[in-house]
Amino acid sequence: MIPQKEQVQHKIVSRTGIIERVNDWRKKGETIVFTNGCFDILHPGHVELLIQASALGSKLIVGLNTDNSVKKLKGPDRPFNNEDSRALILASLLYIDAVVLFDEDTPLLLISSITPDILVKGGDYNENEIVGADIVKAHGGKVVIVSLLEGYSTTLLGKKLSKGNS
Repeated sequence: MIPQKEQVQHKIVSRTGIIERVNDWRKKGETIVFTNGCFDILHPGHVELLIQASALGSKLIVGLNTDNSVKKLKGPDRPFNNEDSRALILASLLYIDAVVLFDEDTPLLLISSITPDILVKGGDYNENEIVGADIVKAHGGKVVIVSLLEGYSTTLLGKKLSKGNS
């Protein structure tokens, strides 16, 4: 395998694998940042959120909804890209350190097992709506809400594509 592709594949980890990495990173004094989402069609709004999240600490973990989870949340016509494709695209971004899939409707179990130092969500959330915020804060961490880049959403892109607009 090409070394660069191995590096990218290495970032896609299981739940057990992410806990091991987090423990190792913590021993080294790293600051763990976590965010999550479907990231179905990666767009500038996603990229901006991920860049800002990565700047808040030394290791960025992205929790990625599985295909089954996306269907439950977004409807039967989603996701547009399967979970392996979405994970690979995210893992190829140099400022993301790990991608871990979760099949539940929310990343609560994942957040509970990782207990990140910083939990990041987009500006379409209020802190009291953010799953896992209470867990992160109870462990001395903080919750950061990043402003959304206006005009970008996967739902909007999907509508444009279905109408044949560009």
